[in-house]
Amino acid sequence: MARDLTGRRDDGSGDRYRHLIEHVQDAVVEFELVDGEPLVRDVNDSFVEIFGYDADDIRGESLNDWVVPEWKLEEARALDANTGAGEVNYRNVTRKTATGLREFLYRGVPYGTDGPSTNGFAVYTDLTELSRNERRLEVLNRILRHNIRNSANVVAGHTARLLNELDRQDEETTDVAATIERAAHELERLAEEAGHIRHVLNHRPDEAADVDLASVVRSVADEYRQGSPSAEVTLDLGGSEPVIADSRLRYAVDALVDNAITHNPSPKPRVRVRVDPERDADGDGRAGEWVVVHVEDDGPLIPPDERNVVLDEAEITQTRHGSGLGLWLAELTVETFGGELSFGTSDLGGNDVRIRLRRR
Repeated sequence: MARDLTGRRDDGSGDRYRHLIEHVQDAVVEFELVDGEPLVRDVNDSFVEIFGYDADDIRGESLNDWVVPEWKLEEARALDANTGAGEVNYRNVTRKTATGLREFLYRGVPYGTDGPSTNGFAVYTDLTELSRNERRLEVLNRILRHNIRNSANVVAGHTARLLNELDRQDEETTDVAATIERAAHELERLAEEAGHIRHVLNHRPDEAADVDLASVVRSVADEYRQGSPSAEVTLDLGGSEPVIADSRLRYAVDALVDNAITHNPSPKPRVRVRVDPERDADGDGRAGEWVVVHVEDDGPLIPPDERNVVLDEAEITQTRHGSGLGLWLAELTVETFGGELSFGTSDLGGNDVRIRLRRR
């Protein structure tokens, strides 16, 4: 049987693979290395769309001449040398298109290395917008966190001094100053939670890691008992077990306890943190694969719109995005560990926000 350019026998499989390549969204180039130079044999429609070069113009030409900036030629030749040696390449690269430079994940896949020349595929996944957005978010995150935290510290500090010097008989002025102080502390909390979110998103979890739920929950509860003595924080840790997570799990538990206290208008908010291992569905009483942490309160129910946005069940808009970062922090943290955040009602009369995690 004859073989096509991919080295497969002409038994119909080549047509199937080519059909697949033509419909993938990544730019794909089929090339042949001739004296170390990758000559284009064919390109898919996505390459034409992304790079802006006509397929008839680039066939038979050096791929490097068309897509590699001059100052990146040494890098490209090193990748070509790896391909010629039969190695698969993975690298983030900058390449030129008809409209300018763009960033790609490049994968060079050789085939047909047993003959006098080497053929290969160059696959380019466009990362331009993703990379730019990541950089923009990083800049915004750093600037906003720094400026918000600094300004909030200034406001909170001066307001505390103002409260100490105010005539306590002027209740209206005192209330205004106290409101300003609370708002400043909320800004400080937002900056802190934004930093935690960044830490969650920027670090992959260690798949081998586990944490003891009892230790995490107990530590958070102790902190709020000291910092918010008016709140009643109780624990039920009878079912606590190690779960697949790392130390960042504390962010989620802390955020939910903080929400339960902060958004409760009662002079003595009640919060109960309960750990409940799920049981196998066969009813034999054995522990199942999952453990649920319940953070319950007696405060107002979280609005459905806010819950739905956090759970990706509703679109984020200017008026529908959540009142703070606490629920977002909890959701993103739990998601990182392959778990789930969900909402219900508690017999305390308020919310039951649940963190479901796999047991170790």
